[in-house]
Amino acid sequence: MEMGIPIPDNCCKMSQPIVYDIAITGGGLAGLCLAIQSAKAGHQVILFEKEIYPFHKVCGEYISLESHDFLQGLGVPFESWNLPIIKKLNISDVKGRMYSFNLPLGGFGVSRYKLDEFLYQQALQSGVNIFTDTRVNDIEFANNLFTITTTAGVYSAKIAAGSFGKRSNLDVKWKRPFTVAKPNKLNNYIGIKYHIKTDAPADIISLHNFENGYCGFSKIENDTYCLCYLTTADNLKKSGQSVSRMEADILGKNPNLKALFSNAEFVYAAPLAISQISFSKKTKVENHILLLGDAAGMITPLCGNGMSMAMHGSKLVFGNVHLFLQAKIT
Repeated sequence: MEMGIPIPDNCCKMSQPIVYDIAITGGGLAGLCLAIQSAKAGHQVILFEKEIYPFHKVCGEYISLESHDFLQGLGVPFESWNLPIIKKLNISDVKGRMYSFNLPLGGFGVSRYKLDEFLYQQALQSGVNIFTDTRVNDIEFANNLFTITTTAGVYSAKIAAGSFGKRSNLDVKWKRPFTVAKPNKLNNYIGIKYHIKTDAPADIISLHNFENGYCGFSKIENDTYCLCYLTTADNLKKSGQSVSRMEADILGKNPNLKALFSNAEFVYAAPLAISQISFSKKTKVENHILLLGDAAGMITPLCGNGMSMAMHGSKLVFGNVHLFLQAKIT
């Protein structure tokens, strides 16, 4: 293989081109969970991820307990991970007034850095052929086969699934409506995430509101907390494109956030950020490609359970793909 061309993480010698049962673009929660389920069912799976594991992602890092058994079935060793169980919810309004609630179902905190890396390793062990550091440039459908053009080569599959997040080069290439729409109240958001050290109860998730945004805060593994907020690009513009100034001048008007940002120890040297987040309605199938998670527009702000929704999406897609590959549905 030529220098600089990615090789699959499950590398094997192939005498002739393989037609995979399913090709997955994007190795986040939805993509990895779909890959593991499909491989364990005996299907040939290839997955492309543009990053190299492990890596951080902008995410609230809270999962409701409804997903516990599903993840355990994929091999997650909850007992040894000793994750915080979250049973209560605190919500503050923009003036800092607090409202407290019990969470009857509850959830747990875990970083995407830890969980995605584990699922990546599980996918490899399950026989998924994974290309990391690989960009998918196009996916085309003809003669009942998908052709996936990537920076690592061209591949074929019977089914293609897209779990490439909120906004990707494929969205732009396909001119999906949300990529060409003018900025409006649904499509011009930014997300910022930190990991912090602080002294706070391990069983509480907090949502603190501020002008045109909200900030989630809860414990994950290793005595670390996830602090993640969503706001408008206009708030950042008002702050001279300075994240720290925005946090002081806008988020800081909520006294709970002011105290949190003033007293916490920040683990990252700089925040992790994403922009051009759109909450416009998206198609669930594009060019015959099955979309799931953020690529399908399924995860909306303040849903509070986006990680579970991504996993549910993988379960729904797998159920239908499995039937199709068994020739039980068309």
